[in-house]
Amino acid sequence: MMEEKTSPAFMKDQILALSRQAGRISATIRTTSVEIPRNIIDELSHLEGQLYKISHQAAAFEEEHSNMVALTSISQMINSSLEVDEVLRIAMDTVVQMINAERGFLMLRDNENEMRIRTARNWEKESINSEESATSNTIINRVIESGEAILTTNAQEDPRFGEQESIIAHNMRSILCVPLKVKNELIGVIYADNRVKVGIFAEASRNVLANFANQVAIAIENARLFSSLRHTLAEVTELKNLMDNIFASIASGVITADVQDQITLCNKAAETILGQTNPEIVGQQLDKIIPSLADDILPYLATMRETNEPIVDLEFRHTIPERGSVDWRLNLSPLKDANQITQGVAIVLDDLTERKELEAQRRLFERMVSPAVIQQIDPNSLRMDGKSADITILFADIRGFTSFSEKQSPEKLVSVLNRYLAAAAEAVLAEEGTVDKFLGDAVMAWFNAPIPQPDHTLRAVRTAVAIRDAVEKLYLELPPEAHLAFGVGIHYGEVVLGLIGTERKLEYTAIGDSVNTTKRIQENSQKNQILISEDAYNRVNKHIFVDELDEIYVKGKSQAIKVYEVLGLR
Repeated sequence: MMEEKTSPAFMKDQILALSRQAGRISATIRTTSVEIPRNIIDELSHLEGQLYKISHQAAAFEEEHSNMVALTSISQMINSSLEVDEVLRIAMDTVVQMINAERGFLMLRDNENEMRIRTARNWEKESINSEESATSNTIINRVIESGEAILTTNAQEDPRFGEQESIIAHNMRSILCVPLKVKNELIGVIYADNRVKVGIFAEASRNVLANFANQVAIAIENARLFSSLRHTLAEVTELKNLMDNIFASIASGVITADVQDQITLCNKAAETILGQTNPEIVGQQLDKIIPSLADDILPYLATMRETNEPIVDLEFRHTIPERGSVDWRLNLSPLKDANQITQGVAIVLDDLTERKELEAQRRLFERMVSPAVIQQIDPNSLRMDGKSADITILFADIRGFTSFSEKQSPEKLVSVLNRYLAAAAEAVLAEEGTVDKFLGDAVMAWFNAPIPQPDHTLRAVRTAVAIRDAVEKLYLELPPEAHLAFGVGIHYGEVVLGLIGTERKLEYTAIGDSVNTTKRIQENSQKNQILISEDAYNRVNKHIFVDELDEIYVKGKSQAIKVYEVLGLR
């Protein structure tokens, strides 16, 4: 109740009541027959006048108080929401009614530095369409240039603007325009007018609109900050999602740890390599997660912290219970903040176990098969068929091996056998031939496939001579009882080359009568003797010395075969 008796409206009513009472008393005194001193009558008249003035001041104060209450409500409403457009619409309706305007416009600069209407409302709380949105550009531009509010009670007669065409054409009368500033930067204006009545706006109206402009500026700044923050947050979220996706898709294991070697992050690949889940890894010490590597890694971590430089391509082999022996490669890099201060370490971990196994298998395969053959094989398009080719075939068989094997232990026998076979294989590969297979104590090879070789027959002859020379060198290294020899047969002819076998077991080999013929020629050669067929001889006769031999009859052939013994190269 105390608040009601001290409110501006209550005080105004009391003052008006006193003013009326003073008027009645004054009128009664003037009509009474009782003679009252003149000074008393004058005092009462003066009191009546003062009370009348006070009542008008109280009315103005009540209106200003109501406006301030309304502005406070608008301020709370504007600053309580970040959806500014809707808030400004409601606020502009309130302000238009407060200052008795016909219309109200809120304009902001766009990206092209042009003033665009953001909110336009009339006294009926309706949005104003483009046909009704004519304003005084003269006054708006003056406010923009000066940064000061402009008030005119009758623009038609105001010497500052009366002659402006827009004011005359649109019958502008009462106009109030105030700047809208954010941190002293003019970003727009608030414009209100009444095209019907003059003298509508007063200084109080200017104050109301100026205060409203201040609140709008705060709301716009908050909205801009929120929009910027939301945009930044969206970008950060998008970047984080992208980084998470990239981090998760990295084939290498990535582990980060702080300066106390406590793991702070790991990706999916790291979980797979370590054989542990993320909760089991993050938060643990490095030496607990990789205990078998701790002694190897920790010294390098200490070195990295001292030098502040990455350490790359560290390879270690160790054992983990679930998998046994594994091979890992590690790269260590310092993690630095924006000030280039090291905050921890990043470990990139690659599991090389399978790759190492494949490399070992390939190296073993390359020792058995010509690298040229390997390069020609596409594992994704293996076909179980063959194609015809003209090649030169070589068979080399160790002479005296059967009798030698009867007197040796298996270990020594294999050791000596490998020495001779290796010498023969190396001679073939030196001439870029293909070692087809080892047949006990014999070697089969060919030339001109899979890579064409115009001089393939000469390459075969050079290989045979190299084998004979290699045997002579072996004699210097092996005991007399291990002095064995090769018998070599060479033939040129057509064969079918291809993959023979099943998908589980394949052999790239040559098949045909020419292979059988070569094998039979080799069987007729003596110790360290090189026999060559007539077909092969005709291709290299200008490059070799030979001794013509009698025709030989071989198993499986109805006709005799003409052969030559190779004595040397020209």
